Amino acid sequence: MRFSLILIDDEETIRDGISTAMGSEYDVRTFAAAEEALDAIRTVPPDLILLDIGLPGMNGIEALARIKDIYPEMLVIMITAYEDIKTVISAMKLGAHDYVVKPIVMGGLRVTIQNALESIRLRKEVRLLQEHYLKDNMPFFIAQSNEIQEVMEFINRVSSSADTPILILGETGTGKELIASAIHFHSPNFKGPFLTLNCAAIPKDLIESELFGYEKGAFSGSSTLGKRGIIEEAAEGTLFLDEVGDLSLQAQAKLLRFLEDGEFYRVGSTQKHHIRTRIVSATNKDLNDMMDQGLFRNDLYFRLGVVTVHVPSLNERREDIIPLANYFLDMFSTKFHKKYTRISKDAKKALQEHQWVGNVRELKNLIERCVLVGKGPELKLKDMSMNMPGRGKRKVAGGKDLFPDGDPIIPPEGFDLMEAIKEYEKRYINAALKYAEGNESKAARCQASPYEPLYLPLPEEKNSVMLETLPF
Repeated sequence: MRFSLILIDDEETIRDGISTAMGSEYDVRTFAAAEEALDAIRTVPPDLILLDIGLPGMNGIEALARIKDIYPEMLVIMITAYEDIKTVISAMKLGAHDYVVKPIVMGGLRVTIQNALESIRLRKEVRLLQEHYLKDNMPFFIAQSNEIQEVMEFINRVSSSADTPILILGETGTGKELIASAIHFHSPNFKGPFLTLNCAAIPKDLIESELFGYEKGAFSGSSTLGKRGIIEEAAEGTLFLDEVGDLSLQAQAKLLRFLEDGEFYRVGSTQKHHIRTRIVSATNKDLNDMMDQGLFRNDLYFRLGVVTVHVPSLNERREDIIPLANYFLDMFSTKFHKKYTRISKDAKKALQEHQWVGNVRELKNLIERCVLVGKGPELKLKDMSMNMPGRGKRKVAGGKDLFPDGDPIIPPEGFDLMEAIKEYEKRYINAALKYAEGNESKAARCQASPYEPLYLPLPEEKNSVMLETLPF
């Protein structure tokens, strides 16, 4: 482990002597004035600074105060030409680690430096181990399709900032939390905490205390000791606010204030707190529609979405379905001690044709069920049919299977009817384009009036097949 030093002294002989004597053990940079050294320290902070007190221009005491403002934990050893006790005491009060007296004895200076660096050696070793662990365990995406590869490339570009807010938009189950964690681990904050808060899971009257914390006795039922909020817990790291569209207008106002200047108050307190953390938020709701209804603040939307990431649905990146299925098959085979090694051709075709309402999460759950109850070594279509809800077939005129996915799945929490209608409309249009062999004019003629049957001309059949239509 090699440490870096900065030496600030106006005497050239001192700079050359220490640089030559210590250069084999440490990376040494030298400066004749404090002003230029401060710029270098801001750009590339060293492990330790040797600082002469009697500098021209900005003296060593003034420079020490500036350094401590920038890096409070920085190790600084003061150099003085004579033992001026008052000056040395001033330096130690400002946070100097130690001091040496001119003329400098190299052996004594070496021991002083070694003693100082020993105090951070263990801390640096722990940090290096953490960095290696994080890199080895960094979240990743199955990204064979161009759509998701473009998203990951975009993430790599925007993650370089430590505090720019990022808004992730996408359907439920597309992996928005995985995107948020990828942003965190690619950012300068990756050494700090990554915390998640599901705004929809917290009662509206408690969300502010969860975000910002509270003082003891702030409200009925609060802890007698008070509590730090999750924003405070995520200091120097990343806070992922999932389902941010469910925040109350009051909580939105307080979150906006924090995003603007990094300041917040705990519930029941008048003491201002200031921290730095990056806010990454996500929602599957239409925030534009919510703003029109007065349910979401315009200014918060633009502050949260300084950078916006759109995550494509699984139906929009079908090239990733089989790679994802293979990945989950291997993962759950290991977890359940099964010997699944492959997916049958028919099963792959069914996976490709299925409309994934629940996106990647639905695919993952399906493979987990199949592996758990199956025997292997091949995942077959019949295994999937038994575990895929609503996969029963419906036949219509001519015996043709026009609804290969069966009855729609109704989740326990209910569903959005208008979104369902939009989805079916999109599927009908895609079907029309398919049967019209990509000819838009021909496909448009398939559209009937709202209350009449819709006829799709099939290329391989002389007769058309009639579908019952919804009144769009």
